[in-house]
Amino acid sequence: MAASGEQNKGRRVQPAWSPPEGVQLPKLRLYNSLTRRKEEFIPQNGKQVLWYCCGPTVYDASHMGHARSYISFDILRRILLNYFKYDVFYCMNITDIDDKIIKRARQNYLFEQYKEKKNSPAQLLDDVQTALKPFTAKFNETTDLDKKQMLGRLKVAVDAAIGPLQETLQKGAADSDVVSKAKKLLDEAKDLLSDWLDHQNGSQVTDNSIFSILPKYWEAEYHKDMEALNVLPPDVLTRVSEYVPEIVDFVKKVMENGYGYVSNGSVYFDTVKFDASEKHSYAKLVPEAVGDQKALQEGEGDLSISADRLSEKRSPNDFALWKASKPGEPSWDSPWGKGRPGWHIECSAMAGSILGESMDIHGGGFDLRFPHHDNELAQSEAYFENDHWVRYFLHTGHLTIAGCKMSKSLKNFITIKEALSKHTARQLRLAFLMHSWKDTLDYSNNTMESAIQYEKFLNEFFLNVKDILRAPTDITGQFEKWEAPEIELNKSFYDKKASVHAALCDNIDTRSAMEEMRALVSQSNYYIAAKKNTKQNPNRMVLKSIATYLTDMLKIFGAINGTEQIGFPVGGSGETTDLEATVLPYLNVLSEFREGVRRIAREKKVTEVLQLCDALRDDILPELGVRFEDHEGLPTVVKLVDRETLLKERDEKKKVRMPRLSLKLSKAGPGP
Repeated sequence: MAASGEQNKGRRVQPAWSPPEGVQLPKLRLYNSLTRRKEEFIPQNGKQVLWYCCGPTVYDASHMGHARSYISFDILRRILLNYFKYDVFYCMNITDIDDKIIKRARQNYLFEQYKEKKNSPAQLLDDVQTALKPFTAKFNETTDLDKKQMLGRLKVAVDAAIGPLQETLQKGAADSDVVSKAKKLLDEAKDLLSDWLDHQNGSQVTDNSIFSILPKYWEAEYHKDMEALNVLPPDVLTRVSEYVPEIVDFVKKVMENGYGYVSNGSVYFDTVKFDASEKHSYAKLVPEAVGDQKALQEGEGDLSISADRLSEKRSPNDFALWKASKPGEPSWDSPWGKGRPGWHIECSAMAGSILGESMDIHGGGFDLRFPHHDNELAQSEAYFENDHWVRYFLHTGHLTIAGCKMSKSLKNFITIKEALSKHTARQLRLAFLMHSWKDTLDYSNNTMESAIQYEKFLNEFFLNVKDILRAPTDITGQFEKWEAPEIELNKSFYDKKASVHAALCDNIDTRSAMEEMRALVSQSNYYIAAKKNTKQNPNRMVLKSIATYLTDMLKIFGAINGTEQIGFPVGGSGETTDLEATVLPYLNVLSEFREGVRRIAREKKVTEVLQLCDALRDDILPELGVRFEDHEGLPTVVKLVDRETLLKERDEKKKVRMPRLSLKLSKAGPGP
């Protein structure tokens, strides 16, 4: 033992390794509408995420209320997929069988038939006046202010078109004049006549194909809108019309499990029996809404609200799983007779067919919580006999227009196409990113101006960094020595990255993430300006790292859709940095030539040549989407910017210059 001790004497003892203390990375937490709090996100199968999203009811143009949900869910989906690296399987439905669709399709069909008859102007006038009687009664009975204003405007427009036609018919005016006035009346009275024709002849429309034309058209328009908004398509798209057999089987199983009953050819869900079960509870999302008959009736649909239908239910809270079709409605065979699916059952049957007995995420708008999602939950848990059909319910917030609810009566109803005619898809997405996905978003001039300025702020930074990186240097010149400013900026860069990560972990808080990114750009701009003030070159590598990171984050958010390493695509739709690679070498040659000409012109005092150089910068190049920025003692900065932005900048500069020029001329006094 002593010998052994002598041998070890003087040796260093290997210290034990220990991890750094207090290091704990934030975990992703999502606001779960089921628990009404943020919960740690733990998918059922490791990194795989099963996600079902309620899609549109396709009977009209998609509007900004739809965009609120679909852009927001696209942002969340992209972040889970591309930032947190989950394997997201995304399923969405299309509702193409619905009371609204049935009524609108029937009315369109009957109105087109009416037009094809080519009734005489006198007959048209008589029909419109006849249709006005029930319409006026409906107008007088309507208590909803929104609907009353819409009906009132329609009545005023029809009344205004009736008078001229009556007058021309009484005068025996020329046929062309009569035809013109009749066409005007037909156009103004379309909705009124369609409703009247539907009440008269709607029950005679029996061909199922008539009810598929309208949803097919509007589904195609919806997909075009989503593509224009850069919303990723779902992995699986389900249509109610294609899942009727599965829906029938689903209803059968709910009944076998004891939670459904047949009444007069329809099948209803027994909410009382379900809620009394030890394993289940009804209305998990919004229990306080149970008994809200207005919400329940809206969930059943306009064509399904009648004294007969209401009397079929054991409880007023029960809802239709299968509706017996009335004359003038599409129908499919079932064990209970000819009928069609209820609204809520479609999502349960389709999601169950694709995702199985339990999904990780179910998404939809805030207004779908009750009764739609509560009824989905009830019937699905009745079918699967479980209490975990959905693990996390995500509901996007409402959208208001300049502080008001979107409404046709208020004339603030904005379709997606109308919004895209005013702002780009990126600007709309930036506006959504700058707000919480679960809170109300106000679509207003202020909101969009903030998004536009944010885009411009980022773009200028990207353009400046690309100009710095284009400065000629050999390969070793890329690696400048880091002094205190570079070390400070790099530390801030990593701090901001950590803050962005923490924000995204906190219920995917893109609003805070965007603010952290803005702060990082501000610090980088300050660093660049400080370097240029001291005639030093900014460090290329640290700026490249920051600009690349910001670009990558914007790609993850869906605000950049391209392969460029830094910045926004140049040149508009379909063009990316290839344009820069192709054009900039020639622009750099032009810039260097212009600098040489300007230097000689200043030395020789040839003002006309200097004016030509300024005109090239201020008037000619902006028309081509090129900006030259002159800085005293430094090379001209060359930037590719979209033409519209440059022309707007030019106009604003002229507005500022004109008063100054007028003041200068007034001080100079009259000429000789």
